Formats: sequence, C-alpha cells, structure tokens
Amino acid sequence: MSVQSCFHCGLTIIKNEEIYFDEKIFCCNGCKTVYEIFSLHDLTCYYDFEKSPGASPQDIQGKYDFLDNEAILSKILEFQEGNTAIVSLNIPHIHCSSCIWILENLNKIQSGISTSQVNFPEKKFRITFNSETVSLKEIVYTLSSIGYEPYISLENYETGKNNVDRSLTYKLGVAFFCFGNIMLLSFPEYFEIKEFWLDNYKPFFRALIFVLALPSLLYSASDYYVSAYKSLKSRMLNIDIPIALGIIVMFVRSTFDVIMNYGSGFFDSLTGLIFFMLLGKMFQIKTYSFLSFERDFKSYFPIAVTRINLDTSEENVPIYDVIKGNRLLIRNQELIPVDGILMSDKAEIDYSFVTGEAVPTTKKSGDKIFAGGKQIGKVIEMEVLHSVSQSYLTQLWSNEIFQKKVFQKHKTITDAISRYFTPILLLIALAGFGYWIFFDANTAFNVFTAVLIVACPCALALTAPFTFGNILRIMGKQKMYLKNALVIEQLAKVDTIVFDKTGTITTNIKSNILYEGMALSDENIVLIKNVLRASNHPLSRMLYDFLPETQKIKTAKFEEITGKGIQAFIENKNIQIGSGVFVEAPVLEVSQIEKTTLHIKIENNYYGRFIFENQYRDGLEKLFFALSKKYQIKVLSGDNDGERTNLETILPKNTELIFNQKPEQKLEFIKKLQESGKNVMMVGDGLNDAGALAQSNVGISVSENVNVFSPACDAILDASEFSRLDYFLKLSHKSILIIKMSFVLSLLYNIVGLSFAITGNLLPLVAAIIMPLSTVTIVSFVTVMSNYFAFRNLKSL
Repeated sequence: MSVQSCFHCGLTIIKNEEIYFDEKIFCCNGCKTVYEIFSLHDLTCYYDFEKSPGASPQDIQGKYDFLDNEAILSKILEFQEGNTAIVSLNIPHIHCSSCIWILENLNKIQSGISTSQVNFPEKKFRITFNSETVSLKEIVYTLSSIGYEPYISLENYETGKNNVDRSLTYKLGVAFFCFGNIMLLSFPEYFEIKEFWLDNYKPFFRALIFVLALPSLLYSASDYYVSAYKSLKSRMLNIDIPIALGIIVMFVRSTFDVIMNYGSGFFDSLTGLIFFMLLGKMFQIKTYSFLSFERDFKSYFPIAVTRINLDTSEENVPIYDVIKGNRLLIRNQELIPVDGILMSDKAEIDYSFVTGEAVPTTKKSGDKIFAGGKQIGKVIEMEVLHSVSQSYLTQLWSNEIFQKKVFQKHKTITDAISRYFTPILLLIALAGFGYWIFFDANTAFNVFTAVLIVACPCALALTAPFTFGNILRIMGKQKMYLKNALVIEQLAKVDTIVFDKTGTITTNIKSNILYEGMALSDENIVLIKNVLRASNHPLSRMLYDFLPETQKIKTAKFEEITGKGIQAFIENKNIQIGSGVFVEAPVLEVSQIEKTTLHIKIENNYYGRFIFENQYRDGLEKLFFALSKKYQIKVLSGDNDGERTNLETILPKNTELIFNQKPEQKLEFIKKLQESGKNVMMVGDGLNDAGALAQSNVGISVSENVNVFSPACDAILDASEFSRLDYFLKLSHKSILIIKMSFVLSLLYNIVGLSFAITGNLLPLVAAIIMPLSTVTIVSFVTVMSNYFAFRNLKSL
C-alpha cells in the first residue's frame, strides 16, 4: 500500500485520519484550512513553486494577547506615524521560494497590509500596514493560520539582540571530534602493524570507528540530506545531491568492508569529508557576514548632522557620534537621522523615505519624530531619544520603493552553469565508476566519490557576490558609498555623464561673495542670516557662512521654492531671497544679469543682490579631461549662462553646457539621452536634482557635510573625493574583469580536479580538503585582485 502525503505540508498521513477536500488529501483540518484560504484568494499557485511547501498551522489562541498592550507594541514596531506602521518579524519557517511568494502577497489575504518584503537569509519579514484597518495582533494570527507563526521574544526587543543560530558550529564540532578520534584509531591500519594485541582487538577498534562515524553521518551531514531531498522533491537538481550521494556511498561501502572483514573502510575519509565541507561552509558564512558588517556599519552615509552644544554653538558631527540627549538642528529637506522629541513649536515631516507616501505630517512640540523623516520648511530642533542605527538608515536607503530594476548578467551565467552542473557531474561520476569497476572495485568507489566531491560550482557562484562585495567595501572606505553591489555593474556600463553645476562642480565651502545695492542694516543682516539658517541650497549655505555670526531668531514661516528662492516671515517681516525673477528685481543690464546671484527683498522693498564668483572644485579640469576620453560629458545648470565663458576655458571642448534648466527639464533631458540609447550617470547635489537622479541609470549625490540627498540616488560621494570620480569608474570596470578572471579560474579548477578524480589519482579525503580550499582560493583571489586594482588605480591618479 502506497504511503500518502499531505498536499500542503508533505507529512505522511496516518491511516484512516486523512481528510479529503477538492480532490486532494490533507493530514489535518489546519492544512485543509490553509488550502481553502489560498483558494479563496486565488493564491493556489503557491503550490506551483514547490510541492508541499507549507507547514501545518498551530493553535495559538491567546498566545499573542500581549500585542494589545500599547507600551509593548511601541517597542516592537519600527515605525508608527498616523495610520502607517512598519514592523520586522522573525519567521523561522521561511525555507523556499513558495514561502517568499506567499508572504510577499500577504496583502491579498489580509486587508490593511500595503507592502511586505522577505529577507530570506535572515528569515525576516518586513510589513508596512494601516494600523487603523488591521492590528499587529491580527497580522500575527493571519501568519500563524497559514503556517508562518512569527517568533516574538520581548527580551530580544528590550535588548536589541537576536537569537544566534549555532547549529553549524555544533555540527562542525561533532564532525571534528569524530574525524580526529577515527584518525587516531586508524593509525595501526595505516601502518599495517602486526602485533598480537592489535590484531586481537582489530574488530573492536573497527566497531568503535563505525560507532564514532554515526554522529558525523547522521547529525553533522544532515543538512546535505535535507537539501538533497527537498531538491529531488521539487524536481530540481542542486549541488547537495552529489555530495549527499557521495557520503551515503562511502558509508555503505565502508560498512560492507568492515562486516566482510575486507578492511577498516573509508570512515576516516568520510568523517574528514564532512568536517572539511562544513569548515568550507563556515568560512563562506563568516566571509559573507564580514562583508555584510562592512556594508551596514561602515559604508553607509558619509553625512553629518548639526549638533547644538550647551553654549548654543553649532557643529557638524558624524551621525554615529550622536548619542541620547543630544540636541540636533534639522534644516529644510534634511533627513532626521534618529528617533527623537521635537523641541521646536511646530514641524512638517515628510515620511516618504520610509513609507513611499509624500504626504507631510504636522508635528507639535513634544511629539515623537522618527528616523527617516525629512524636515520640510523652517529650521527645527530635536532631542535625541536613541543613538543612530546605521543598519536601519541603510535599510531605508535601500527601500524597494526607490530601487531601479536592473538585469544581472553575472547571475544569469551562474544560474545557467549551476543548472547543468549537477546532472553532468552525476554522469561523469557514473561513467568513471562504470569504467573502473572492471579493473579495481576500490578505485571505482574512490573515483565515484572523488568526482562527486571535488567538482563544486560553489566557487563559481561566489565570484560575482564576493567581487562586488569587496569592491563595495573598498569604495566605502574611500568615501564613495553605494546603495548596493548592483550599482557597480551599472557604473561599468555608463557611457554618458551629466553634471549639475551649483553645489556639484562648484563648492560651497569657499566663494568670493560681493554685495551690490542699498546698505543692509545690522537688523536686516540678522533677519537674512536666520532665514538662510533653515536652507540647504548650496548658495544659501555659502551666504550663511559668509555673513557674520548673529543672534538666533525663530522663523515664523519658511518656504523654499525649488529653482526660485526662499519666502519667509521672521519678526513679522516678509523676507524674499532668490532669483531676480522671484523677488521681482528691477530690470538690470545684460552684463549684470549673467552672474550667479541671490537677490534680497524685505517687506516688498528691493535692497540688492549678493554676487557669487563660483569656486570650482579642486581637480575639476583634470577630472573632466580624463573623463572626456571615454565618456560624453554634459553640464546642466539651473543658473543663467553667466559662467559659460569661464566654464568653456576650464572644461574640454566637447563638453555640452546647458543653462536655465528647471528640475523637470533636467529629468526630461536625461530621458531623451536614454531614449537615444545612452547609459546615463547623473551627478548632482540631491536637492534640485532628485528627479534626474531617479531617472538616470546611475544617480550619484555629492554630499558636503549636510544631511541631504535623494533617496532615489544610487550612490553618495563625499565632496572631498569628487576629483576621484574617474578612479571609481575605472574600479567598477576592473570589478567586471575580476569576475571574468574568477570564472575562468573556477572552471579551470573544476576541470583539473575532475581529470585527477576520474583517472583514480585523487582520494575522496583529498577531494574533501580541496573542495573548501577552492572557495578559499576564489575569495583570496578576488580580495587580492580587487585590492591590487584599487591600489594601482589610486597610484595612477
């Protein structure tokens, strides 16, 4: 009689306890209910990804009643503003593509959920939901009802610590214990020592070796069997199938040798094989963790925030120096880097960075404001509640809302090779076994096992992620901060570079500023200085730094109109600062118009203008000359063309200069370039260029110690490293070369290893040692080559 399995969870059904529904068999009402839920919401294609992918739901009635407590809820939620809430849950049962698919379509089952994302390696599930429509408790019960009960530990939320999975460490320890002891017990067999007591106790030692091999076989290697079983069940062949097969064949052959008294078998090789493969896996995981650590905690934002000291002085500090109790100054369009309490009387906060919805929220003094919000309007002050969470800010920057869809060529190559690798490997192993069995059975088994073990696509699959991960780390250390590794691939494809002018190729650190017009009284200078304090526009920052220190006055109303200027009310006076058109300045001579200026109007009286003699960044001429050899260079500016003559003398002759461009015109310009087949990189300051940065294939925001950039940008470049842009582009090209070299190296390794294995010149234990060494070799090669190219390109600057 055939064994029946549950259609949903795959467990074996006890006779006479099966439940039939919709011509399918289920082990319990829970699994049947889940199937009904999926059928009701037209989600039965969940089962197309993998056969029997689900888990049987558990009864959790009353288990999560603590989620009704607002105090506990506030600790668990990452973000809660208005009716929008965000939470990250740990879901241990996530194990396959079906799990990812159903969880990311949870909004079809539970109303009120807007988006949901799965982090598969960490088994984390991030949900954005409407707290007025659905509660977190209801979401948890919904997840549990379909077999994905989350793990919520209040202790972890209090301490901020997560439970660490040490199962691989335990398995590695057991494998090492078994391998070491079996090797010691096998020494008499190695040297074929003839001695009375050794000969008499040989059966006992062999039995002891057999017993010692069992924990390694059944416990340490269990992950390979599970992976191979799931792969076969879903009718796919992964690399764990030949590994599991090799282990089982070696165990059966060794057991047969011991029982028939042919010898001690290959238990030493078997346990050694398991130990070294687990060691390779541990090395791989640790290397990934290292790259992840570098990414999350060192290579995130190169930006500073303004901290107000006890003596009311202001200083720019790195955001990771901000601690609880500090008072911060947040200007217009600045990102709020930490959770805190609003100290100013009123604020408008845009949380589109977190939620994707650009509807400002009004906050009053004493209200809590969350990290990731963007201040709109007048300058505000806040008190810090928690120190900055670098990984959280990185997560916000990498929000799927702002992701650009790109095609990963390297991934396609790796997937294609891996798909055909296992069946070809099995055929080679069987062919080798079939050939050698007619000559020597021992050699035949050695060949079969060695072929299965030595050839591994792991090194092949690691070339791209490790190369990009290491280049990402190197660039981060040199103040070029990339959103993710795919940006490197996109950088290598760029053929056209578009630069913004003000704040990008010009610096706001230094500038010669002249004033023309009616004399400004000390009172007027105080008003202008305090209005400029709230602005982050490069010209505003330059003028703010240029004007003398004055007393701080609260701005009653502040509005910064993109591409035009500032409208503010302070001390019951109307202040306008911006372009001549914006403040309705008197008609000036043409020679006077063609200059970079900020016009001043107070209480409808035009006073005059500040004229800026632009200071271009150091190394600009050399940079543009180097870039013009490989790329088409264009400069877009919202200013008038007063700087055209100056720029034409500095920049290469083939550089296209376009002036008087509004933000929407910049975006359209990028679009037209892309429609003509160009791969465009936009370099801007992140203020007026947000649309263009988002539209471009690669958007780079230049940061100059201000907490402002577009969430749609792909990279943030520290302004001090602007002259090295060509270096970073060269490095991205070299990373593609390293991947190609690594592919060749990995393929050569497999070819050489297989040639030795199939000719019977490679023992299974040696193959097991070589297998993790191939991973070490690839990682070492990638690290050495990427550091070599990084250093060589640096020297050539």
